[in-house]
Amino acid sequence: MTSQPPNLPRAPWFSRGPLIARSGQIVSTFTRHGLGFLLTGLSEHRALPRQGLSEIFKRATHRQAAQLCTALVELGPTFVKMGQALSARSDLLPEAYVDELSKLLDEVPPTAFTRMEAVLTAELGHETADLFAAFDPTPLASASIGQVYAATLKSGDEVVVKIIRPGALDMFERDLEVLHDIADWASAHTDVGRAYDLRSLVDEFAYTVRNEFDYLREGHNADLFRQNFYGDPRVTIPKVYWEFTTHRVMTMQRVYGIKINDFAALDASAINRRLVAENLMHFALRQIFEFGLYHADPHSGNFFVQPDSSLAVMDFGMVGRLNAPIKRTFLGVAMAVQQKDASFLADELISAGIYAHGLDRRGLIRDLDRLLDSFTGNDLGELTGVQMVKDVMTVIFKHGLQLPGELVALTRAVTVAEGTGLALYPRFRMFTFAQPYLESFWAQERSPQRMAPRVGQATLDSLELSLSFPRRIHRLMDMLERGQMEVNVNFQVLRELTGELQKMTNRMALAMVLSAVIIALALVLVIYHPATWQSFGEVIFGLAFFSSLAFGAWLMWSIIRSGRT
Repeated sequence: MTSQPPNLPRAPWFSRGPLIARSGQIVSTFTRHGLGFLLTGLSEHRALPRQGLSEIFKRATHRQAAQLCTALVELGPTFVKMGQALSARSDLLPEAYVDELSKLLDEVPPTAFTRMEAVLTAELGHETADLFAAFDPTPLASASIGQVYAATLKSGDEVVVKIIRPGALDMFERDLEVLHDIADWASAHTDVGRAYDLRSLVDEFAYTVRNEFDYLREGHNADLFRQNFYGDPRVTIPKVYWEFTTHRVMTMQRVYGIKINDFAALDASAINRRLVAENLMHFALRQIFEFGLYHADPHSGNFFVQPDSSLAVMDFGMVGRLNAPIKRTFLGVAMAVQQKDASFLADELISAGIYAHGLDRRGLIRDLDRLLDSFTGNDLGELTGVQMVKDVMTVIFKHGLQLPGELVALTRAVTVAEGTGLALYPRFRMFTFAQPYLESFWAQERSPQRMAPRVGQATLDSLELSLSFPRRIHRLMDMLERGQMEVNVNFQVLRELTGELQKMTNRMALAMVLSAVIIALALVLVIYHPATWQSFGEVIFGLAFFSSLAFGAWLMWSIIRSGRT
């Protein structure tokens, strides 16, 4: 099964009755939970400052955030998953909302086994009894996209079988279309939509969700992780059984162990919790800086601790891939924090592609410098990554910036690993543990073996540019001589100023016309007295006169009101 492409043209609103009803349900649910300000805030703040979202979320209390979570759960799985995705965007939302959204769990009541078995047999082409020696009809887990079952193959291998819920994709596509419409409207009509690129946020979320509906993709992701960590005694990745895997069904080796957040069971088994924390951070650092492929859903339910304190990692439906520039940027950010270099840190953030209009680089460096200076009295190794990220995100939020989704997801992968590590071993310090890793990766990134291809490519690019440069100059001079050179200026402030001047001109013209009408009416009433319609002419002119006065009063009031706003 393939999911709907994200950029197909959508039908107009009037032909999409179910979507209109769903949109009304969303508005009703948010309003009923006291969250109407989130909806009206987009249209109320037409002239937002750089801290626009901060204005909308000025009621950023945990009570309001808890109400938001309740509303998302009530709206269904798509909105629960959206809340989980937003919990990673501390560059966009206040801490109160991030904390509450992080508690959302993707758990739904299980679908009847008969319906799930129908999907299984349709995908694999055989009855369950013909494929498996044993199959437990009670699911091990039940999420919005699929359910997980324990089974045994005819070969005797113990496996887990993941099956996509029937109808789940259609439900997600309906809700995603509503979210796209909301984002499109906000991007076209509000400053928040333009400043924070809401369409890109929804596109990113839709891409992630659609990928989770393809178990073939997830199986290939698992194989890549298994290959990357092959021979690593600290990490185990289960095997995929491809003969029992399709787009809607996936069969994987079953691994046993203790959930990483089951501290009582870990202690009862005499497992070294400090070593578990270090193994988790080892997994996080290697996948990001060495392989550029990272687990993007690192919650505790996806990690099982083995008797030797190593980790078995599950669920590869959400993964992130890093290109070389982003990986180098994230490494540069980490090194800038280690070196307490605010200018270096700002440059790396900017090179990552901070989304902002009119970035105040000097102000950003000043605030980052103050932040890093606050740590001068402390050993950086004693700081937690969670606190560091929170402080940096406070600066990002203050400047109204939006970080690229890849950088935020990377940060979340590391800080979630550290948070779990701190819960396992409260004296665990990420910066102390990560320093040798970062220095090693930094040295590798600047080794002759890594630099040579980049230098070679830059040399070829420069040579190609030098060869084509004279021809381009010649074309430019020809265009100048023929008068074909055009300069396009797209300046938002100039357009806004033009709009204000247009309003002023219109009001002045209306005032002049109004004055002329009043004077003309007064003259007519004084000078012109036709005998034939004396009885009703004065009534007509009187009504016109008082209507003009009322219109003039309204015009004056609109001018005074616009001056106040």
